[in-house]
Amino acid sequence: MTLALEPRTNLTPSRWSGLKTILKLGARELRSGLKGFRIFIACLALGVMVIAAVGALADALRAGLASQGETILGGDVTFARMHNRASPEEWALFRTLGRVSETSTMRTMARRLDGSDQALAELKAVDAAYPLSGETTIEDGKSFRDAITDNGAVVDPMLLERLGLKVGERFRIGQAEIEVRGVLKAEPDAVADRLTYGPRIFVSLATLDKTALVKPGTLIRWRYAVKLPPDAPSDRETLANLRKSVEQKLPTAGFTSVDRYDPSPQITRTLERLRQFLILIGLASLLVGGVGIASAVATFIDKRVKVVATFRSLGASGTQIVGIFLVQIVLMAAIGITIGLALGIAAPPLVEGFYGDLLPVHAGIQVSPGSLGIAALYGLLVALIFALWPLGRVENVRAAVLFRDSINAVSGRPRTSIVIATAALTALLFAIAVATSEPHNIAVYIAISLVVMLAVFGWLGGAIARLVKRIPRPSAPELALALRNIAAPDGLTRSVILSLGTGLSLLVAVALANAALVADLNERLPEQAPDYFLLDIAPDEFDAVKAKILRDIPGTKLIDAPMLRGRLVSLKGTPVENAKVPADVQWVLNGDRGLSYADTIPEGSALTAGSWWPKDYQGPPLVSFEGEIAKKLGLGIGDSVTVNVLGRNVEAKIANLREVNWESLALNFIMVFSPNTLSAAPHNMLATLRLPSATSRTVETAMVRDLGRAYPSVTAIRVRDAIDQFNKIVAKVMVAVQAAGSVTLAAGALVLAGALATAQRRRILEAVILKTIGARRRQILKAHAFEYALLAVIAASVAIALGSLIAWVAVTRVMEIDFVFSVNAVLETLAIAALMITAFGGIGTWAVLRAPPVPYLRSE
Repeated sequence: MTLALEPRTNLTPSRWSGLKTILKLGARELRSGLKGFRIFIACLALGVMVIAAVGALADALRAGLASQGETILGGDVTFARMHNRASPEEWALFRTLGRVSETSTMRTMARRLDGSDQALAELKAVDAAYPLSGETTIEDGKSFRDAITDNGAVVDPMLLERLGLKVGERFRIGQAEIEVRGVLKAEPDAVADRLTYGPRIFVSLATLDKTALVKPGTLIRWRYAVKLPPDAPSDRETLANLRKSVEQKLPTAGFTSVDRYDPSPQITRTLERLRQFLILIGLASLLVGGVGIASAVATFIDKRVKVVATFRSLGASGTQIVGIFLVQIVLMAAIGITIGLALGIAAPPLVEGFYGDLLPVHAGIQVSPGSLGIAALYGLLVALIFALWPLGRVENVRAAVLFRDSINAVSGRPRTSIVIATAALTALLFAIAVATSEPHNIAVYIAISLVVMLAVFGWLGGAIARLVKRIPRPSAPELALALRNIAAPDGLTRSVILSLGTGLSLLVAVALANAALVADLNERLPEQAPDYFLLDIAPDEFDAVKAKILRDIPGTKLIDAPMLRGRLVSLKGTPVENAKVPADVQWVLNGDRGLSYADTIPEGSALTAGSWWPKDYQGPPLVSFEGEIAKKLGLGIGDSVTVNVLGRNVEAKIANLREVNWESLALNFIMVFSPNTLSAAPHNMLATLRLPSATSRTVETAMVRDLGRAYPSVTAIRVRDAIDQFNKIVAKVMVAVQAAGSVTLAAGALVLAGALATAQRRRILEAVILKTIGARRRQILKAHAFEYALLAVIAASVAIALGSLIAWVAVTRVMEIDFVFSVNAVLETLAIAALMITAFGGIGTWAVLRAPPVPYLRSE
């Protein structure tokens, strides 16, 4: 009696000491260690690890960009524009800021002196001051500056391989013969330059002049790096104000500027998008692992039913009991989150060690509290969401359980307040995921997909158990036992179907999306794409170039368009810096874009609104805008846009909107102007070639080689090579995505392992009884094999259907390409399902068969 009164006094304390009592009793319950919580901790740690690792890697790369920004950029600030070199007045302004280095980059053709071979290359001409920060090194250790003087060049080793050249030999660029003086080893500002389409060639600005490639309209980018004086302030705000002041002094110059705190906005945006996507993958693995968390909590509560009943008999309220166990759950969650954060923080050095050469900057350990905080928050929310429901049911346990056994001692649903709390936490988790992702609809699609998967497989597990329960038992004892296990209320059916099905569904979705993308690139593009792009054709040479191509390969289809570069500076009178546009079209406003003009609608385009201007139109400047991008920019018929072309601001009114089939690779542009707007500006021509289908590679190569000899300034880009290169990049990206998606499957594997471990004692007791009455090991093994095989086939079949639906939505709604069903993806899914169920089921069955019978028979 005294024993009962003392706990009653402790369990019904005053309001202020109540929390202390709950914490004390909750901590006391943990004296048995982590037993029962291993799957809980592992599921939580896995998801948190992914989110923390992605955040840590993104933080490390951002910190690397900031700390190495001066070297990456080649100075504190750079100003760049297409076509036009800086004027004396602009040079004078740059020199007032500090030391200045001038560089230029352009695509060109490098040719052997005998004209027998040629290769697309990226030409970079630099002055004597280059680089202002960092060092350009060559493999033999010689001086870089000495190597590029007097018609010398430092080249990427790939160029030597493609043209069969050696150091000391000469090749031709344009009208200049250039000697290979060194092989490029390291280039400090490679990240800050644009995407390159061929091996790099370094020459001096004087050598560039000798090539005679730089003419009015040539697609060449001039860049001016500025290094501030040592005593000048160079913080982020100062550099931002410096860039604004230059823009104000040169309002129509057309320069784009960046500073060392964000030396490559394109890479920064790419890293941010990748971070957001992988965080969503981590969240998906957390949610799949949440099933394991719920299972672990339910098992934990089931094993402590007697403890709960004792608390009840001593006068504890349901709220107090929930609080006691919630303390344990939160502490276990803290352990799992801590492990996940620790493993995530260790990711950047590992990635640096394995893939350091592929990263744009050196990635050390640089983790922001924000990244760790978001990972921990996701982990805590998921732990609470999946733990509250089974935990809330503990209030349904009555003290009478102490005096009689009850199979369903923990049953029913939690009280309304716990249900509301679970729904509120779920809504908070969804809101955070949507708010921190760009574009937001990706998070919405992923969230809906996960909810659908959990709902479908949760319902399916129960439906299978109910259906099998009604099936007449077959005569074969092994199969009958397997069906009995599937129908058992405390069996593995629900856990196996839910864990295996969700993981496999995501894998199917990723695999089918990959298959659709590859099919779209490999099957549709080659039929529609031209064979070659020809760049930098002088307008007065175009007719001659066309005539030569048609003589060499009759039947060639040649389509041309004028080509300029320009930068959008205002939309409807609002400077682009102040425009609020969706993140997925921000790139249109960053840097310069390709521009053209035309009398007629370009091939591959179709008007969706407005009308085309008549031929010989001489009115105010008009422009045709790509319809989808215009819509996202908030533009429509009659709105004005201002574009800076060759240092001059041109304002034009939108006359029509077009739908552009970009996949055809026809000559198309976001903005096509009326001819009277841009025809007087210096420019070159761009052309596409479609060769007759019977043209051999030998004839094709000879035509391109002869064209290069006759017109050295013309650059030919073989489209098939570009598509193949793009396919390789896409393949690498999809492998990375599939690897990330496999994390979700790993979470499912943990849940499956937890489900098997939970049922292990019941399975062993069942096997002991069967062996006692004469069953052989082979029969028990066969029964388990039937059970696991049936569950795996059902889970995989539904996963294929559900994963296909998710992939169809992603492919047709998000990627906006045709959906293609891949049999290989299906077969891979079935193989993975078979492997997982065989591995985990086999390990569990082996433990069951090896268990000694006597201890289990005595315990019952």
